Amino acid sequence: MMDLLTQNSFPMKDWHIKHMEKTIVKYLTGISETASTWEKRQHRRYGTIANCIKQIEYDIKHGVTIDEVSGVLKKIKTDSSFENLRHANSFYERFDEIERHFAPLKERLALWN
Repeated sequence: MMDLLTQNSFPMKDWHIKHMEKTIVKYLTGISETASTWEKRQHRRYGTIANCIKQIEYDIKHGVTIDEVSGVLKKIKTDSSFENLRHANSFYERFDEIERHFAPLKERLALWN
């Protein structure tokens, strides 16, 4: 009898979860005050809320769930390992922007289930 192979629909899901967390942390950190001209230009181009959301949605397309996004946001908001990040300039404004985008998605999914 042949063993049936289980299909892994999202073979890189763990990578995408880590990528999503890094994307959120990078957006929340912002740019350092000692950034070079090139870093400032890159930040203007890729450090926007629109780019952050686009990257997270790409990760969602590849297997990350809304619950995992919410879990990472909750972890960043409460975990002691992110204490320095929470003291960063304009952290809460940026955090609220991300949360405002993904909270309605979670509510819509809850209605479907």
